[in-house]
Amino acid sequence: MINKQSLWFLTLFSLILILSVYYITMPNELLLSNNNSNNNVNSDKVVVKVEESDLLTAMRVSLDSERLSIKESLENNLTDISKTVEEKNNIYEQLRLLTDIQGKEEKIEAKIKTKFKLASFVKIEDDQVSVVLVVKEHDKILANNIMRTVQEEFSDKMFISVKFEN
Repeated sequence: MINKQSLWFLTLFSLILILSVYYITMPNELLLSNNNSNNNVNSDKVVVKVEESDLLTAMRVSLDSERLSIKESLENNLTDISKTVEEKNNIYEQLRLLTDIQGKEEKIEAKIKTKFKLASFVKIEDDQVSVVLVVKEHDKILANNIMRTVQEEFSDKMFISVKFEN
């Protein structure tokens, strides 16, 4: 008698076997025509390629290493036996706040990338938000729109600066 586990194994194995045979016997022209159609760009389609510059990567690495050292220090204090419960609660809140800030920065960067098709670096410190964009032309209207987009993420008034780098 075949149990349920064996029946499932046979069913999935048969499915994989059938799909493998189908893939192997599929005509090469079909595969090549799909690849060629993906490589050709029609005049109706606009292809936008967003690449991150070395400057943004360097800034992000610097901020990450700075935050990592702060987190390690807070985690060491959190596990310290001599700290009181209240001190540990404060340290935990600082860790949570740091994580929230990192999440907010990533969310804003993603929003700028989707809305404006620009790679950016965002740093939040207290009530100040710094945004760095790598763009050839400095555009006041773009900077104003980005400032409005960033402010939408906060309930309190933030001091937002947008810096253009080449």
